[in-house]
Amino acid sequence: MKQLHKQTSHQIPTHAAKPAKPPSRSAASASAPTSFLRAAAWYLLREQRLVFVIAGAVIASTFFLLHPYHSSFPLLHTSDRFLHEGFLPGVRHPSFSSPSSSGGSVAVGAGFVGSHLVDKLLARGDNVIVIDNFFTGRKENVVHHFGNPSFELIRHDVVEPILLEVDEIYHLACPASPNCFKFLTFEYKTNVMGTLNMLGLAKRIGARFLLTSTSEVYGDPLEHPQKETYWGHVNPIGVRSCYDEGKRTAETLTMDYHRGAEVEVRIARIFNTYGPRMCLDDGRVVSNFVAQALRKEPMTVYGDGKQTRSFQFVSDLVDGLIALMQSEHIGPFNLGNPGEFTMLELAEIVKEVVRSFCNHRIQAQYCR
Repeated sequence: MKQLHKQTSHQIPTHAAKPAKPPSRSAASASAPTSFLRAAAWYLLREQRLVFVIAGAVIASTFFLLHPYHSSFPLLHTSDRFLHEGFLPGVRHPSFSSPSSSGGSVAVGAGFVGSHLVDKLLARGDNVIVIDNFFTGRKENVVHHFGNPSFELIRHDVVEPILLEVDEIYHLACPASPNCFKFLTFEYKTNVMGTLNMLGLAKRIGARFLLTSTSEVYGDPLEHPQKETYWGHVNPIGVRSCYDEGKRTAETLTMDYHRGAEVEVRIARIFNTYGPRMCLDDGRVVSNFVAQALRKEPMTVYGDGKQTRSFQFVSDLVDGLIALMQSEHIGPFNLGNPGEFTMLELAEIVKEVVRSFCNHRIQAQYCR
């Protein structure tokens, strides 16, 4: 058997060629920039493109000097939600650090109730910022305040965060009309995400927060009248549950922020309200009766018409909201008229009012 032996150093041929030494890397890298610059300069001179490069630089510099840069994506990506002066006269850009954005109130909503609240707050000398996505709110409700230095209007959806400096937040954002309940996910997102964002803002800036809830949180109550301590009787999967349960969730979030983050909170459970700027096709009983009477149609009364509701005028509600905000009451508080009317009584009142200036016969139509 053959044995394998390691080759010793004296067995390696001495005449083997040594590997060639690589060129110096430092020398190559030093000459590369010089070669590139020479080639670039020669190309510009040879192709006569230097003139065009200089001319382009001059034009660009002149343009940016005359038109300062404005970012298309400002803080919180809300630029597309602002109502610009050129689009809507009288509306100013929100100035997050201006005096008008500090030490004031923010009313989230330019709708039926929100616009009357804005009137009252401005009348008493507050600086007011109104936030609305105009899904149900209308610019016409606040157009008479355009040009008022104490008034700012921002087109913004509360499901997106926003940063403002205010002392008080009235959170009214949520479509309350039954006609809007078909937009189920939008309704619930506004109640949940919108409330979370406004509570987060209140926590961040130390503002007092008021949530406008609803008597609908009591559902089909088994207790009359309903006290704030009553938990309600609500169907969580009904066709109106997106509104009822959405408001109940908003109340839960509000109290959690009070207990966990020490945010000063108020909750207003609002009962039926009527008054100017109410949409004629709102879908609620007062607007339905008025609309049908004006159109010379029979007023639709469901059931026997003996079911009762309480109705308050919008200015009384606004006074209650402001008083609740200024009070030291924590938690829910009912805002409504203690007096109740049957649907038949309401129909008769609407009939008499409309007939006083519209000379036509009005009758009720019963639906069972």
